[in-house]
Amino acid sequence: MSRASAGRVALVPTMGALHAGHLALIARAREIADIVVVSIFVNPLQFNESEDLDRYPRALDADLATIEAASGGAPTIVFAPSVAEMYPDGKTQTKLTAGNVGNLLEGRSRAGHFDGVLVVVNKLLGIVQPDAVLFGQKDAQQVFVVSRMVRDLNIAVTVEVVETVREKDGLALSSRNRFLDERERLAARVLSHTLEAADSAADGGIDAVIAAAQSASMGEPLVDLEYLAVVNPTTFLPVDDGYHGKAIVLVAARVGATRLIDNALVYLGG
Repeated sequence: MSRASAGRVALVPTMGALHAGHLALIARAREIADIVVVSIFVNPLQFNESEDLDRYPRALDADLATIEAASGGAPTIVFAPSVAEMYPDGKTQTKLTAGNVGNLLEGRSRAGHFDGVLVVVNKLLGIVQPDAVLFGQKDAQQVFVVSRMVRDLNIAVTVEVVETVREKDGLALSSRNRFLDERERLAARVLSHTLEAADSAADGGIDAVIAAAQSASMGEPLVDLEYLAVVNPTTFLPVDDGYHGKAIVLVAARVGATRLIDNALVYLGG
């Protein structure tokens, strides 16, 4: 069977430890494609020395069972290469850079992270050659730099973004949530509360948003706020004081030893 006769192919890149957020990506992929490819690969290039690559959760057998249980008989291909298969010669000599945006926010906290993301996404796109690739809105900066790479390099793929999946109390689903103990899990709700406060204050403009978000994020001793930012979705740069229109409020924090991120789209008025 030729590639063309196989129908539309959608790729869902993951690093495993699948949860309901990943399943939402897979479900959306099934809606827009005939064949879904789920990649499971913990990419060493997007970890820096300050992070513990070995600590990242790996649960391939459980992930395969999760995908099978959720497939409903629909064609699903799992691509779970080893590091040696993805990088047979070690770190690639060919480099990709996420540019200025790649050095901001998550990039400032995790040097080289987005450059590593772009390399692995580019390789996965080359291997799978999908018609569409799906990412979650929770990783908003990743969505931005991947979308820009696709546009800048004229890669023939559609980037599909799926809304963040949350727990009933608002906490964004993340593979890292499993590292939170009971007290930390309760404290982590402050991230979504911060975004809710920002959204409620959005009619008052950027100053009101920052003030409301900062107020909501204070007072939780288990949460160490790393950054709070409001950016223009089209540039991912901080908005100006008089900016009106769509904006993304981003927050990152350490809850105990676990680092979490979240974001929300707001409309700045005033």
